[in-house]
Amino acid sequence: MTLPTLAEFEGAAAVLRDVILKTPFDVSEHLSDVLGAPVYLKLENLQRTGSFKIRGATYRLSRLSAEERARGVVAASAGNHAQGVALAAQKLGIHATIFMPLGVPVPKLLATRGYGAEVILEGATVETPLRLAAEYAERTGAVLIHPFDHRDVIVGQGTLGLEVWDAVPDLDTVIVGIGGGGLIAGVAAAVKARAALHGRTVRIVGVQAENSAAYPASLAAGEPLTVATTPTIADGIAVARPGDAPFEVISELVDEVVTVSDDDIARALLVLLERAKQVVEPAGAVGVAAILSGKVAPTGATAVILSGGNIDPLLLQRVVAHGLAASGRYMTLEIPLPDRPGQLARVSELLAIAGANVIEVLHTRHGQGLQISEVVLQLSVETRGAEHRAHVITVLEEAGFHPRLARD
Repeated sequence: MTLPTLAEFEGAAAVLRDVILKTPFDVSEHLSDVLGAPVYLKLENLQRTGSFKIRGATYRLSRLSAEERARGVVAASAGNHAQGVALAAQKLGIHATIFMPLGVPVPKLLATRGYGAEVILEGATVETPLRLAAEYAERTGAVLIHPFDHRDVIVGQGTLGLEVWDAVPDLDTVIVGIGGGGLIAGVAAAVKARAALHGRTVRIVGVQAENSAAYPASLAAGEPLTVATTPTIADGIAVARPGDAPFEVISELVDEVVTVSDDDIARALLVLLERAKQVVEPAGAVGVAAILSGKVAPTGATAVILSGGNIDPLLLQRVVAHGLAASGRYMTLEIPLPDRPGQLARVSELLAIAGANVIEVLHTRHGQGLQISEVVLQLSVETRGAEHRAHVITVLEEAGFHPRLARD
């Protein structure tokens, strides 16, 4: 695939002008201090439908012929792509059928239906909807809308890059999450085209979840590879194989790809909630995770794209708890105790001396490996960081207790 041109991106921006929001930027002093360079957050989590996907979906659908529009469109998704296609189809008067897995979060399901799409729930994972959508397209003639592997989708997503260039003075680096690669391919091509007009270079850094990172191996091999994946909280970028079209662009224009762990991502979500006051989904926070984990070197003004904010409230609750634990601010201890009066009071006294705040207590005589004369005290404790957490454990150990971390 030849690289998209600046004229294509500017044309797409004109098409999208009345559909998308020009989302704001926020300067993060905290992340600037961490990185050692100015950090600008592109708040695409505030975009219509809650993610950047509306850009590529709208531009792709706008390019369909009258005959193709009459046949309708079909897509498969567990979330953001579904909402983007549904709203784009509604705006353009096209019938949309969206296949989604049975376990899709209720807010995403309701939003997709609310935009007027016909939703068909089938399968435990997104693989089944993908197969069914392809079969539906073959059977009915509906146009299959791929989430990332199409030039028009890449160009639509790249309009975000134009906004980044226009908003960040002396732009040096852009950090973008990668799933299939449509977003970073578009952003890289748009930003580097603009930079070239001004005789400048801009570094593009991609970030993947380490549990689902197809790009490092694929780039090393020089071709898209299918890699084994394991579950990750960043399910929005959990793609086992790069898209063919974005891979060609990324191979040429993206300077570096790094990976982050689920713990890194959970910490990033917590920082965004507490410091930036932004609700971001895990896939949308990987760029911040890369900064916090030291995976990105400071070279100048840095833009980080927060690509989506569609996180299920129940998942958010779990991720916040995980992020607190990963930051050393929350831990659950199990402490075996002799079954005699005063032990609980003694542990509570020691925790107070250590300055820890007890959130929850479970005191039980029932557990595997316990002697008749033993009980287990399970405590959920709030601490001030990794150093304080280690101090709390040391205080208990020096008093003769044997605490162990039940959940870290």
